Amino acid sequence: MRKLDFASLQVRDLEVSKAFYTNKLGFELSEMKNPEACIFKYNIGEAVFAIRKPIGNLDGKELGIGASLWFAIDEKIEELQNRLTEKEIPLLGTIKNTPFGKTLMAKDPDGYIITFLETN
Repeated sequence: MRKLDFASLQVRDLEVSKAFYTNKLGFELSEMKNPEACIFKYNIGEAVFAIRKPIGNLDGKELGIGASLWFAIDEKIEELQNRLTEKEIPLLGTIKNTPFGKTLMAKDPDGYIITFLETN
């Protein structure tokens, strides 16, 4: 295995999650259509991923535990932090310096962690 080609997160409410990713985080919908999913591209880069209606029953299940998607960003991470704070997006702590660069983590409506990375 060389690289992850696509990621899909199962969500409880497709419309709520779609609004979060587009209106709050700034992801752009792809031209690809699927009635069970929303497929995104990031408006600054090439990242492609999806949120989808559950495959099976999620009642009583805790989503988001142990999963984190990382997105490289082209802007300064402090600028992103300010935008996300203004939009009242739940952030998990502050900007961290890591061996990969500076990171900032946000939590989506289902508890998935979205990590933004400004490389060194």
